[in-house]
Amino acid sequence: MKPINLLSVMLCVCIGISSQAQELDKSATFSLFSGGMNYQGDLKPKTFTIENSSPAIGISIRKPLNRWFSLRGGVNVGTIKAADAWNNEDLKVRNLSFTTTIKEAYLGLEVAILDISSGKFTPYMYGGIAVFHFNPWARDNNGVKTYLKPLSTEGQGLSAYPDSKPYNLTQISMAFGGGFRFAISDGLNIGLEFNQRKSFTDYIDDVSGNYVERDDLLQERGIKAVELAYRADEIPGGRPIFPSHGDKRGTPTEMDWYYFFGATMEVKLSSFGGLFKHTKSLAGQRCPRNVNYSSKIY
Repeated sequence: MKPINLLSVMLCVCIGISSQAQELDKSATFSLFSGGMNYQGDLKPKTFTIENSSPAIGISIRKPLNRWFSLRGGVNVGTIKAADAWNNEDLKVRNLSFTTTIKEAYLGLEVAILDISSGKFTPYMYGGIAVFHFNPWARDNNGVKTYLKPLSTEGQGLSAYPDSKPYNLTQISMAFGGGFRFAISDGLNIGLEFNQRKSFTDYIDDVSGNYVERDDLLQERGIKAVELAYRADEIPGGRPIFPSHGDKRGTPTEMDWYYFFGATMEVKLSSFGGLFKHTKSLAGQRCPRNVNYSSKIY
């Protein structure tokens, strides 16, 4: 795209944002989030740690309803990963690992503890519901990225286990969190925020229940499923024999959690009108025509 065309597109986008912002309530805000993300589950039983966290970003819109309450919603994207190599000593020998990208959209009700318009600062907390998508994968001995759900590592969907159903990659979670918001100006706030999600699945990490019969897994899903369902034989001192059917692989009574934490920057949507006011006036002007410089200057 030529520079002049790119500039025209940028001007149109800015003007569009400005016009939309002017139609919304002046108190509504737009927020950017940037920080880290982690999880709690079979491969990481600790409740909250910063260690081994991965980047996360998000955007949200908040609409104050009154002095105390606001309706807020947004989307977040981040990565979580864990490995038994980082786990408790008694679980390291299991040698499982996973990585997944989390994509979520949420809606909640926020309550402010203080009046930020007078004190320039307020703690807050919120609760609501989220819908998220995940797809766990791991690398095999050759470093090849392999998605785990199609392998049915715990017998999900195999004909030999009709009661074991494949898990869904899109799930619902309870969304809640809180933070601190600081007013830099009338239209700009910055803050720190911690968000936590209680899911209703134990398969974000592809680990939940028990091992199944090796031959059943081999016959219907192949050798790759066998290799990634049981990996203790890959490390020194690990048991080389595939576990018996029914041996414990995870803890199905405890659902997985994920959480993210970081910094926020919040801007009033009405402020966009001021930011692009000058841009709108420029967009309405025409470029100057060619000037005739044929006259001689003496």
